[in-house]
Amino acid sequence: MSNARIPPIQCLLTFEALARLRSVTQASEELHVTPSAVSHRVRQLEEIIGTKLFGRADFSLTVEGSEYLAHVREGLANLQKFPSSAAMPGKRKLRLAVTPTFARSILIPRLRQFTEAYPEIDITLGVSIPLLDVIAEDAELIVRFGTGRYADLEYLCLIKDEVTPLASPAFVREHGPFETPQDLERVALLRSPLEPWRTWFAANHLDWPEPLEGSQFNDVGLMCDAAAAGMGVALVRLKLGAPWLEQGSLVRLGTSDVFLNNVPSPHAHYLCWRTGAMDRWEVSAFTDWLKKSLG
Repeated sequence: MSNARIPPIQCLLTFEALARLRSVTQASEELHVTPSAVSHRVRQLEEIIGTKLFGRADFSLTVEGSEYLAHVREGLANLQKFPSSAAMPGKRKLRLAVTPTFARSILIPRLRQFTEAYPEIDITLGVSIPLLDVIAEDAELIVRFGTGRYADLEYLCLIKDEVTPLASPAFVREHGPFETPQDLERVALLRSPLEPWRTWFAANHLDWPEPLEGSQFNDVGLMCDAAAAGMGVALVRLKLGAPWLEQGSLVRLGTSDVFLNNVPSPHAHYLCWRTGAMDRWEVSAFTDWLKKSLG
């Protein structure tokens, strides 16, 4: 395994238990984790070492798996000579700095999957608003929203999205119908520096300037709450606005043959980290999980 990442010890313990017991259920009971955690750890181990370890549904080992098992058992036996150190490490700490609405709409609904797959990792979640320079300095991973130009950080794009105008059903009944994009000229437009209206205006062939009046919010979730309370029309990213749409507290305006409702946003969500952070396995494990979870 020259130059390969050293697998997490929990993955090695899980592989050894599954190879010995040949049952996900029994392995999960022995290790005090969920069956899905057992499967996830074995998949992660196979990805790290680039080798298929189990051949069939009965968990018989491949030739490479048998050879690797011998090395794993030898290594675990050596570690057991020092039980106070690496054999059963304490919980690893992972600090995340996340923008508020990304946390609320996208991360939190998925986070249980991660904590079940990695019960040995404790997560500390802090709010970050990079636009206002509110950043958790001690976080290993930071979710930022913007253009993706971060000279001081390494990063990857997590989610691109489309924006569309949303308002409360009561607001639409009172101020509608919205039959053309020009109808927005007569209603209050909620504003956020995170999502400028000019993107949507230009796509709908409106030469309007960016609104200079109206309530303004530095958090998309607060803007959605304000729109749901009937304060005006908000320009919202569909994935971030999904909870309000699903609850029915916000609805789209007009119809697709009248409005060009969904317009690509010029901004995206990025996962950022400082050089060297990925050397810690809990950081790389969370990053791999989040990429897969978001598809």
